Amino acid sequence: MGKEKQQDELTFEQALESLQEIVAQLENGQLGLSESLECYQQGIGLLKHCHATLAGAERKIELLTGVDGDGNAVTRDFDDAETTLEQKQASRSRRRSAGEDVDEPDDLF
Repeated sequence: MGKEKQQDELTFEQALESLQEIVAQLENGQLGLSESLECYQQGIGLLKHCHATLAGAERKIELLTGVDGDGNAVTRDFDDAETTLEQKQASRSRRRSAGEDVDEPDDLF
């Protein structure tokens, strides 16, 4: 349990660096079976930590809600939990059926 707590306290960059070191050790082929398994398990923990950190970062995206009178963007934090899967699907369907194409430069502003 001590290693899990240590991994949770790592920054994304620290966890990624440790994961890269583990991969290098495993690829080197100089470790015994038990050492390799221990490194592999540590690597899995670090990988889960990195994925969780990235998922948290993705949830912090800001949504553009409008533009104020001075032309400044008005935003709010994106909270993925407040939108149900059905609402997300309906929103995508409406955009697709409306023919929205975000790659068209004329439609951006």
